[in-house]
Amino acid sequence: MKYAIIIQARMGSTRLPNKVMKKINGKTLIELLLKRLSGSKLIEDIILAIPKNVSNSKLSDHITSTGFKIFKGSENNVLKRYFQCAKKFKVENIIRITSDCPLSDIKIIEKMIKKFKLLDLDYISNTMPPSFPDGLDVEIFTYRTLENAYKNAKSNFDKEHVTSYIRNNAKFKKYNIKNNTDLSSLRLTVDEKEDFFVIKNVFNY
Repeated sequence: MKYAIIIQARMGSTRLPNKVMKKINGKTLIELLLKRLSGSKLIEDIILAIPKNVSNSKLSDHITSTGFKIFKGSENNVLKRYFQCAKKFKVENIIRITSDCPLSDIKIIEKMIKKFKLLDLDYISNTMPPSFPDGLDVEIFTYRTLENAYKNAKSNFDKEHVTSYIRNNAKFKKYNIKNNTDLSSLRLTVDEKEDFFVIKNVFNY
């Protein structure tokens, strides 16, 4: 049962342009994230799924230079991008991470993989409802579940947000991982300039 992380990433961001390429101690945010996610024996692959356009060419070149796999697809239909990426690389179980979460925790991901296997789920997350800090979000779902969403999701919202069709549909077998303490009020993601300084301080510490 192949488990692979698919990270959605892009250069465009209205609030903090080119945030994934911002550097902390000489390393870009995307490099820092990839390093944190590497080395798990439960995960066979890490793939970057980015929009196929000129504005993301710098990101594409950067990812290629790191040696990680890359898939280029639709910019706005991220659901389609995820499905085509998973299909191309024959991923049976997809772990969804976003590039604005450079503090993603492999221990949380591995705990969720084990629960996902044990309960034979279609979908698992730690955000329904959230109890982990914002920025440690993880979703895992089967290729079959992703394919179902891709074929049946009709709204632009569902196509942009990848898993909203799955999350809102009772036909899927779902589960939520809860943290021992509710830390959902903490913010460890990068959307604003202030967020970047917080993350920079965390890494420096």
